[in-house]
Amino acid sequence: MRQQLGRSIRGAEVVAYRCPCGRPAVVTTHPELDDGTPFPTMYYLTCPRASAICSRLESEGLMRQMESRLAEDEDLCDHYRRAHDSYLLERSRLGEVPQIAGISAGGMPNRVKCLHVLCAHALAAGPGVNPLGDEVVAALGEWWKPIDCSVINRADDQP
Repeated sequence: MRQQLGRSIRGAEVVAYRCPCGRPAVVTTHPELDDGTPFPTMYYLTCPRASAICSRLESEGLMRQMESRLAEDEDLCDHYRRAHDSYLLERSRLGEVPQIAGISAGGMPNRVKCLHVLCAHALAAGPGVNPLGDEVVAALGEWWKPIDCSVINRADDQP
């Protein structure tokens, strides 16, 4: 993952999701870093290919489209709030940090702020937990193709 990001990962706990070629794609991080900094992003997207596609989708306006739908679709809004609650419950198992109590990530439960985080949450939690994250994952397509990234040196797979 250091190789993927070009730096060390702070607060890493475990690889939460691997892409189909076996490389880490999402890491679970602690809610408080070693230096005491609160860190609400429990699931961090490490895959450079998936991250690049998320950035492209953001620049194409997908976040604005999703946020507009949140304002209009009560069922979607309810499901997104449940994703927020699930995220907070999972993070509480790693520790409680008062400075970020009630704050999840990606803009949940009322906004869409970061597709990278929503994607990471959906990949780590699995389908059906985060509806907008599931949409981001679907929009990624087969991001690990056309070149199987398992050919990359596996020495830095550990957090």
